[in-house]
Amino acid sequence: MKIGNVKINGFAALAPMAGIADKTFRELCVKFGAGYVTSEMVSSRGISFYNEKTIELLELSKNEHPCAIQIFGDDPETMAKAAYFTLKYKPDIIDINMGCPAPKVNKSGGGAILMKSPELCGKIVDAVKKVVHIPVTVKIRKGWDNANPNAPLIAKICECSGADAITVHARTREQMYKPGIDFDIIKKVKESVNIPVIGNGDISCGADAHNMMNKTGCDMVMVGRAALGRPWIFSEINNFFDQKSKYKIPSFEEKLKIMVLHIESICQNYGEKLGMLKARRHITYYIKGFPSAASFRSIACKLETLKQFYEFADKIVNSL
Repeated sequence: MKIGNVKINGFAALAPMAGIADKTFRELCVKFGAGYVTSEMVSSRGISFYNEKTIELLELSKNEHPCAIQIFGDDPETMAKAAYFTLKYKPDIIDINMGCPAPKVNKSGGGAILMKSPELCGKIVDAVKKVVHIPVTVKIRKGWDNANPNAPLIAKICECSGADAITVHARTREQMYKPGIDFDIIKKVKESVNIPVIGNGDISCGADAHNMMNKTGCDMVMVGRAALGRPWIFSEINNFFDQKSKYKIPSFEEKLKIMVLHIESICQNYGEKLGMLKARRHITYYIKGFPSAASFRSIACKLETLKQFYEFADKIVNSL
């Protein structure tokens, strides 16, 4: 399929996840077949103030395309200026967050709380679309709460304002990440617009992706938490739809090799001290399901150097 003029290969995209979807992880997911990836959520206000940590989130590498930079905020002019600023980092797509449930983001006026203001949603998309030459997408939720499942309305307004695709997390902001998703709301969004619709929520394997696309008619899926410690999930999903991809489930040894390469890349990008702090969370996900995972998890949370990490990896190999 295409998002605007951007060709998307594959059936699943990587979701934007704060503290997780950095360029190291995005590169890895692209390597394993992610159709496209999305940056960590970036504050439009932070960009306007040239906040150093905010600007760092905009950095993309040549090995992670197609890639979207996701921005959030509630002021159309500030969002437009932020979107224009990001163009120097060469994203393929600008994504607007209207679905983040985090209280801190919602209190600032951004994220899912925008779904309470449909007219403002349209103004933000329109303002951004006017200043960028690349596709603009929007990520929304089912609605703010179950009393107001207005995703189809928001999607239509965004389409009319120039959006090139819509991603729907099929839960309300009130539900956060539980219980199960509402397939019907994705189907209703798909029926309400004439642009690509990406379904999001509870995709943990190829069968889940197929089930969502079959039940809702969505054009592809977006994977979030299930990719943690399992970047090969994109290969698995692609293989479910196209058996020619010759995918096979990685062995424990292969999973460890992927983990080592990932952690080394993190340390290369951020330096060993900060890199190992960032790596700990990824390590705990990689070893999930391994023999004696619980005891190894407690060690992983204390790793401080690559030397300690290599020794840790050797211990896991010897335990298999």
